[in-house]
Amino acid sequence: MVDDENTRFGLPRGATGFYRPKEGPLPETDLRTFRGALYAAARAAGGTVGQVESQAYPRTFHTASVVDATGERIILCHAYHPWIAFAQERRDWYSEEFVAPPPWADTFTHAGFVVLDPQRLTTPLSDLDTSVLTQGEWRQIRFYGIASLGGVIFNAWD
Repeated sequence: MVDDENTRFGLPRGATGFYRPKEGPLPETDLRTFRGALYAAARAAGGTVGQVESQAYPRTFHTASVVDATGERIILCHAYHPWIAFAQERRDWYSEEFVAPPPWADTFTHAGFVVLDPQRLTTPLSDLDTSVLTQGEWRQIRFYGIASLGGVIFNAWD
């Protein structure tokens, strides 16, 4: 099941990858759970797991791919929240370069992830609950010219 477009998406603490030490560490997406879902997705696609790249500073996401008869699908997994997105190519950051989830994306949902579709990822920030964002996060958003959800959560800000 893909994220329901009709509900207002609230950004939780850590969505941007920034945190304030006094608030403690950010939650982490379980990499083992992601890898398990990735292999299940590859089986469902009748393909294989391609390259898997763990999140590294300053990126906020892990990147992987599934290769099947139709080609390579790039999978983004947020490092701090269980969000999955799909993209056409590997990049260090994304703004609106997302593609529709393939039919086998529900394997991630079954593993406890939320699969975000391009419509949700391109939602303007003005349509989101951004009350948790700090002044520092807003400075980064303005500096990088980010205008949508996908750009906020799949970034490599420094």
